[in-house]
Amino acid sequence: MEWLRSAACVGEDPELFFPVGTTGPALREIAAAKRVCARCPVAGPCLTYALDSGRASGVWGGTCEEERDALLRTTKDEAARRRTI
Repeated sequence: MEWLRSAACVGEDPELFFPVGTTGPALREIAAAKRVCARCPVAGPCLTYALDSGRASGVWGGTCEEERDALLRTTKDEAARRRTI
């Protein structure tokens, strides 16, 4: 995880990236965390790490848990379609 040293989140409060809940304040924290990710030079490797390691909670690479789940489902669906061709 050499890329982590270059991450925009270094020095930020880690709790920002792990909000509790899915409404109100948690949504504001998720949006704030995603703004940090938007200016991060290593958001891509961060997202790859989260997907490959199964990070279920938190904001990683500019995505929340639901967005990563959707990415994984899409990837699995595409792989299944390719196998049937």
